[in-house]
Amino acid sequence: MSKLEDLLARNGALLADGATGTNLFDMGLVSGDAPELWNTDEPEKIRALHQSFVDAGSDIILTNTFGCNRHRLKLHNAQGRVKELNIAAVKLAREAADTVDREVLIGGSIGPTGELFQPLGALSYEEGVAAFREQIEALAEGGADILWVETMSAVEEMKAAAEAAEGFGLPLVITASFDTAGKTMMGLAPKGLGDLQTQFACTPVAIGSNCGVGASDLLAAIMDITEAYPEAIVVAKANCGIPQIRGDEVVYTGTPDLMARYAHMALDAGARIIGGCCGTSPVHLAAMRQALDSHQAGKRPELAEVISEIGPLVSPPNREADAARAESEGGTGRRRGRRRS
Repeated sequence: MSKLEDLLARNGALLADGATGTNLFDMGLVSGDAPELWNTDEPEKIRALHQSFVDAGSDIILTNTFGCNRHRLKLHNAQGRVKELNIAAVKLAREAADTVDREVLIGGSIGPTGELFQPLGALSYEEGVAAFREQIEALAEGGADILWVETMSAVEEMKAAAEAAEGFGLPLVITASFDTAGKTMMGLAPKGLGDLQTQFACTPVAIGSNCGVGASDLLAAIMDITEAYPEAIVVAKANCGIPQIRGDEVVYTGTPDLMARYAHMALDAGARIIGGCCGTSPVHLAAMRQALDSHQAGKRPELAEVISEIGPLVSPPNREADAARAESEGGTGRRRGRRRS
């Protein structure tokens, strides 16, 4: 049993951390700059952010390495620093985790390459695997407890990350962003992520959703996953309410009370690891910690209850289009079957 599974078995549910990027903007990061470079340029700020999450009660904190692969770092002429920046990131997270007596796990954050895979783009599957493996090797060498693949949209990219994770002996977590009419940008539905579990070279210990367009939309995705795969360990890491553009700033509408209610509903929906993504501050996390600690199991929520409690769906699924597509594909299959016979 991995450290993640052991801690889950002991605690029942775990609190992950909050936002990295939006909190770093409040600490002085400028739009267009690479947060990962702060692992060496501004280490005290990265350590302080991790510390604030630990102090708020997080059981899992993610390293500042979301874009720490060769393709994303190439945009900042830092593609040769993958190993250095990832190892530095794990070290900073570990220093914060070690300040408390309880166990806090370090999740090595692995985001998309930023490139489109063939045939839509130029990146080959093999190149994707190589880029992810280079990052994973560094995260493992640094001492990460979990390989945390997040904000994914394309099936090929998830499979490449899972193949790269094979052989390291670390638990793998994969979360996708269902931000386009209830699906990922590349058309994967929440249930489809569960269906993929047996197709990954390294089977993930946990799957789920992060980021997206709002907490209600994320809860809807989580409910689809847990309904289809009730035995799965599911991660819910929603944005703090709904992002709104006010002037030249993006402001998230979620209050600590809303995020606490979201945490309660996520638990009743079947999620076992709850956290926050964009806009989620240590103050929000502290309210979520209290929600997890005081939670009394209730009935599985209906979507109407989620909308009433948390807010309307920002990008609701197009059920009619999905049904029409399924019918068309089914009809095509039947017609083909008749021709073959």
